Amino acid sequence: MLVVELGLITPPVGMNVFVVKANAPNTALSTIFLGVLPFAAALLAVLSIVIAIPSVATFLPGLTGRD
Repeated sequence: MLVVELGLITPPVGMNVFVVKANAPNTALSTIFLGVLPFAAALLAVLSIVIAIPSVATFLPGLTGRD
């Protein structure tokens, strides 16, 4: 899910960015992409943590006690 969301907010696809552009036609596309940069950086940070320590992603589901 993290990789999918990262793909939806970064070029060349950036589908979510184009949805924002359709709702704010007077805003430049470059401005929208600059606004997305902090979110992309945060997603990359979380993704690197999940890759380095996979148990972070499975901790809460593991608390349910189901196999």
